[in-house]
Amino acid sequence: MADQKAILKVGDKEIELPVMSGTAGQDVIDVRALGSHGYFTFDPGFMATGSCESAITYIDGANGVLLHRGYSIEELARDADYIELCYMLLHDKTPTAEEYSKFKDTITRHTLVHDQVNNFFRGFRRDAHPMAMLCGTVGALSSFYHDDLDISDENQRLRSAYRLVAKMPTLVAMCYKYNIGQPFVYPRNDLSYAENFLNMMFSVPAEQYKISPAVARAMDRIFILHADHEQNASTSTVRLAGSSGANPYACIAAGVASLWGPAHGGANEACLTMLEEIGSVDRIPEFIEKAKDKNDPFRLMGFGHRVYKNYDPRATVMRESCHEVLAELNIQDPLLDVAMELEKIALSDPYFKDKKLFPNVDFYSGIILKAIGIPTNMFTCIFALARTVGWISHWHEMLSQKGQKIGRPRQLYTGETQRKYSPIKKD
Repeated sequence: MADQKAILKVGDKEIELPVMSGTAGQDVIDVRALGSHGYFTFDPGFMATGSCESAITYIDGANGVLLHRGYSIEELARDADYIELCYMLLHDKTPTAEEYSKFKDTITRHTLVHDQVNNFFRGFRRDAHPMAMLCGTVGALSSFYHDDLDISDENQRLRSAYRLVAKMPTLVAMCYKYNIGQPFVYPRNDLSYAENFLNMMFSVPAEQYKISPAVARAMDRIFILHADHEQNASTSTVRLAGSSGANPYACIAAGVASLWGPAHGGANEACLTMLEEIGSVDRIPEFIEKAKDKNDPFRLMGFGHRVYKNYDPRATVMRESCHEVLAELNIQDPLLDVAMELEKIALSDPYFKDKKLFPNVDFYSGIILKAIGIPTNMFTCIFALARTVGWISHWHEMLSQKGQKIGRPRQLYTGETQRKYSPIKKD
């Protein structure tokens, strides 16, 4: 709501712009009227631009706060499960016991994908990157539901949302199984969301797979902690694609593609790559010094965060799960030893404290995924699995709002002005 005005002075002209206030966070200046005065704003990376109104997620990076529908991420990660969070993000309220049970049953019974999806995978090279396969198969889902894609119908939008949340673990597990040459594993309705995913990933026809409760809980927390993170690159991509009227499966495929970038979804994979570069505990001091040297290109991955200027609130809970899983599995892995020693140094070294370079959620989730036995090229797929509910919630919210227009950013043109073309002489 606008309750005050900002005056922009350009030369001799004064332009009055409304200032809008949300329920929390910074006020924003509504610059939509600038175009009628012959001006546009210039903001590469949209670092100072609010692109939409949203009631889903709130982040206060300076104070390390992350809220979903007003509930803190710490409370949700400790006391809720991923299915409950999915309901909250999609429906803007916590479910009753009856609503939770019905929603959980709906998701569970939509986890199976059409049998012809198997044929899509057989068209990929056996060594195709999992994210390439995921991007293609998510987009292909629209071909199975072409008669249920009216995005102006709220019920159809929600059915699409449920299908995507339900089928994403199945598709991700299929990407993994295809890579390693094992048969696809069908989902099981007697398992929880996280347990079902682990079973589809690691069970084989030859023997029974025993699911560790600690690992299942850690997996569920990874899903919760990655479910949504406000207007990041991939979420903004989904919204921009959705603004054109594209179907939800195409929009989520666009989100998967955006997430694939190493500057976005590949952070925990980059963290494991860094640990491999360090190699052993005795080499840590050498790399700590390299990290402190501003002239050295080496950077500690998994420490600090672009948004959080204090401790990443998700890391607090993820750290607990990380240590629980390592204790439960009792794995002897030099890289995990490196990670734990690096964590100890970062939490005690004054340099890291002063710079607020604390271990973030990517650091701990990467360690957990490695301990479970998930290869690094699958890390971003699991991120996409968890983030799907956030993407589709933003897409649904956007289409529920009145007056939505197709996204059309402006530019500062720096090319040639109009000039005469001289045709080339052709033989």
